[in-house]
Amino acid sequence: MTELVTGIDLVQQQILIAAGEKLPFDQADIQFRGHAIECRINAEDPEKDFQPSPGKIELFVPPGGPGVRLDSHCYSGYRIPSNYDSMIGKLLAHRQRRDLAIRTMVRALDEFVIDGPKTTIPLHRQILLHSDFRSGDHDTGFVERYYGHHPGIPTRPSGGSKEDRA
Repeated sequence: MTELVTGIDLVQQQILIAAGEKLPFDQADIQFRGHAIECRINAEDPEKDFQPSPGKIELFVPPGGPGVRLDSHCYSGYRIPSNYDSMIGKLLAHRQRRDLAIRTMVRALDEFVIDGPKTTIPLHRQILLHSDFRSGDHDTGFVERYYGHHPGIPTRPSGGSKEDRA
């Protein structure tokens, strides 16, 4: 995600450093451009404590368009194994402003079709539409605080519009 807002691939730089290379830039050279959001799309059921949801992906239609990137190995017909990582892919949205990055990510999640296993897509959408997330009032306890033990079931009202609670 860092490469979207800085143009620098940190993994590439780490490999070069491990090979004995020096960084080709200083901290002062790094310029931030816009905002990026990443949603890790997993074959998991948030309503059942994120239990893995292995099985065959019957239909896989990835989102696209300006500001959207999906890093994935999946396709229609792919079988998600029960004994490996359940990650389907990393969905990224990059725009000039945070509100536009959120809007772009919601659109991408709405466009993303994965028929077969349960995924974290609905939970990501719910979080992105939550008024506290949109206002920037969130931290690492956000999911537990608002969705409790079973993330699909709100434990506190979200405030804001009806859309927030969708």
